[in-house]
Amino acid sequence: MPYIEASVRHRQFVAAARSALARDGVGRTSLRAVANEAGVPLGTMQYVFPSKELLLRAVIEDVIEETAEVFRAAADLDGGLEHAVRRGIAEFWDRLVDGRSDLQVMQYELTIHALRTAGMNGLARWQYERYTAVIADWCQQAAQRAGETCAVPFAQLARLVVSSLDGLIMQYVCDPNPARSREDLEAVTAMLVGLAGVRREPHVVAG
Repeated sequence: MPYIEASVRHRQFVAAARSALARDGVGRTSLRAVANEAGVPLGTMQYVFPSKELLLRAVIEDVIEETAEVFRAAADLDGGLEHAVRRGIAEFWDRLVDGRSDLQVMQYELTIHALRTAGMNGLARWQYERYTAVIADWCQQAAQRAGETCAVPFAQLARLVVSSLDGLIMQYVCDPNPARSREDLEAVTAMLVGLAGVRREPHVVAG
């Protein structure tokens, strides 16, 4: 077998683990199962990830970064705060939720696993801190570029975006109904935009 750098193996095994976890869940996914998914001997897997917990930690970190990157890339910052919120939420749903219940179930399961596992509960907190920080950042940037103000702190608006999406995603994976989910997503987005109370900052006239 040709030599492959540990960093490449790391990515390969995380991808294989994500496939196995999405299909079989945390409880039924072992290092051996992931090694089989990746097409390598168990010993090769254990060289990079000596334990299942280390592998799950890497998967959680990978999923968090992927979701954060989607949030970061989704928003159009040049059309003002309302446009950014509407575009960001819609793009997130299209890319990571619609038709991807397996990903969302895996993500919830990993979050619960992190909360219940000693030494990993900080990952769950970091997950939500990461998401809200990214959203707060692009909300603030969009408002500043358009010369707008927001009626609530950007961090609070971001937390409510994340919590609203969490609820809609849970409903979607428990009872998939794309048309209903779209209607609810639009209604929630309208409520969030209303909460933001976007206003254009008054121009300051030099004396």
